[in-house]
Amino acid sequence: MNSPTPFSIDDRNAVEIFDLQRSFMQAGHSIQILRGIDLIVKKGEILALLGPSGSGKSTFLQAVGLLERGFTGSIRIAGQEINALSDRDRTTIRRDYLGFVYQFHHLLPDFSAVENVMLPQLIQGKSPKEAKERAIFLLVSLKLKDRLHHHPAQLSGGEQQRVAVARALANRPAVVLADEPTGNLDEMTADVVLNEFLRLVRRQGSAAIIATHNVTMAKKMDRIVTLHEGHLIEYY
Repeated sequence: MNSPTPFSIDDRNAVEIFDLQRSFMQAGHSIQILRGIDLIVKKGEILALLGPSGSGKSTFLQAVGLLERGFTGSIRIAGQEINALSDRDRTTIRRDYLGFVYQFHHLLPDFSAVENVMLPQLIQGKSPKEAKERAIFLLVSLKLKDRLHHHPAQLSGGEQQRVAVARALANRPAVVLADEPTGNLDEMTADVVLNEFLRLVRRQGSAAIIATHNVTMAKKMDRIVTLHEGHLIEYY
């Protein structure tokens, strides 16, 4: 893949989205999920994506995360127009520029916390020593010093999600995408995990788009957009 080129509009932008649309066929009818979304996220900006279940938040994140095709419009990440990229180059963008946190942690059960965080770094080409140092730094920062060598089954839900956060940040992604990252946690644990997540994202200067239906959590972020009936209708 060619080296990333500067963003065409403003090199302070991490993500540029123009006229993003997505529809699905259901019982012979076309269901429009995203209806021409325009959005710019600046480097280092943490954006809350509000909306009720079924509003299209996950569909939007799948588009930005290059996890699905079938979208129309333009998405630029790392200076690249995504629609113009091959599958191989899309995979490289996901590996090198994007980090993902899901509602379910999706940790590998046969690997320890440290090993789960090392893995994406090893895939990127880092040495085992460098990958382990970075993994330990992140896990200690997330208050998991005493859980480094525990496997997922030995961790609480909140601890598992913190490992997932560390894994998402391991390669210092330009953009972090999080889909209801605390949705399966109790209120107190969710608040702790979110605060630690936001602190680390800000510390390393990544941009982030965090989907949630929790207005209180959204207010901790830099900006809020609301997805309703396929449109971004509110800006704060």
